[in-house]
Amino acid sequence: METFNSDPKPGRIVLPLVLIGMIATTYTFINRVATNNNLEIVAEETPVETISDETVVEDTSTTTTTTTLPDNYVAYLEEITAEKIQATELGKDVLEANENWDNQSVSYQEAKDEFRAFIETAANFVTTVSEPGPPNEFANLVTSHEELKTLVNLISADTVELLAGLESSDTGEQRAAALDSFNKNLDQFIKKIEEIVASATSN
Repeated sequence: METFNSDPKPGRIVLPLVLIGMIATTYTFINRVATNNNLEIVAEETPVETISDETVVEDTSTTTTTTTLPDNYVAYLEEITAEKIQATELGKDVLEANENWDNQSVSYQEAKDEFRAFIETAANFVTTVSEPGPPNEFANLVTSHEELKTLVNLISADTVELLAGLESSDTGEQRAAALDSFNKNLDQFIKKIEEIVASATSN
């Protein structure tokens, strides 16, 4: 008679026993190693670096030094500034009169009267620029003013030459040359005044 095993799958009992034995052996081994070697498990602490925000305030303030000019210095600057305006107006009038003659919008006699009036105006302007002049204690102004006087005399001479050119028998070359000289000298005169004023106010 054949003998039958009542449990068709005997491995179901054996396998758990094997696993329990392996776990127990592993646990015992680890404890023994740790005890024999005095091992200590230390939790690693990661240092935390604290960064503080510091606001750096930069001093951007500037110091401004104001220089007060003497009253007579200021008065001279105002005087030559007014003369600059006069020079500009004279230049406009001369240019307009010359264009009127070129365009034949005025008679010859009218043109002569206008050009003759410019001679008188320029002569008076020479006196205006020359006197009273700058305060003598400011050498820089005295030197610059001498340049203005030279230029204004050249301007006056140009107006005389303009009339001579108008009366000339040529085809306008003398008058054109006189006008060119007049414009250049007038421009230098105006720029010199601007230079004097700018130099004084920038210090």
